[in-house]
Amino acid sequence: MNAAPASDLATQLIALLAALMLVAQVLLAVQRMLLTSVRLFALQSLLLAAIAAVVALAHGAGHVWVVAALTLAGKVAFLPWLLGRQVRRMQIVQEIDPLMNFPASMAVCGALTLLGYIVARPFTTLERLGHNTLAVAITLVLTGFFLMINRRTAITQVLALLTVENGVMLAAVALTTYGMPLVVELVIFFDVLVAVMVLGILVYRIRESFASMDVARLNQLKG
Repeated sequence: MNAAPASDLATQLIALLAALMLVAQVLLAVQRMLLTSVRLFALQSLLLAAIAAVVALAHGAGHVWVVAALTLAGKVAFLPWLLGRQVRRMQIVQEIDPLMNFPASMAVCGALTLLGYIVARPFTTLERLGHNTLAVAITLVLTGFFLMINRRTAITQVLALLTVENGVMLAAVALTTYGMPLVVELVIFFDVLVAVMVLGILVYRIRESFASMDVARLNQLKG
């Protein structure tokens, strides 16, 4: 297979996988069942690992293979297992009513998707594998922050933080010189891993203290 057709095929595959990541993000925004939300995050991370694998295969970038393997081990296997264990342990299976209802949340997600494509439009002329994923990466970051604001359950806010990091890693893997330096990627990955483990302990303590995972209860600590 010639290099140009192979590159075109890889670009199309990356665009498809990135679009599926965005679909998983939108489903996460309207999902109320916590275990299903955890599984949606695991699916999104699996798609991110697949994108990294395509980039690594197309360009022989060994350090991107490391990113794909770490994503599989950490975000597809370990973190979903850890968060799912927390949900089962605390026996709270459903999301507390968000600040905005689901039709309004869908409208906000649609607006943020449009904003992401508007911001990314000047970069669509880049002749680089995965250049058309920048809009998806920006949208993942924006909708992740929206989820952190809109949701009241600590577990969902942790998932929102992780989807923001997925957006950052998507941009890094697909748009930079085929991945940031490996040491930077490792630092980001382990920072997020430690942050989620600490947040998992915090979630458990919130549940013990207030018999709820509603972060609004933390306001009772004032004074």
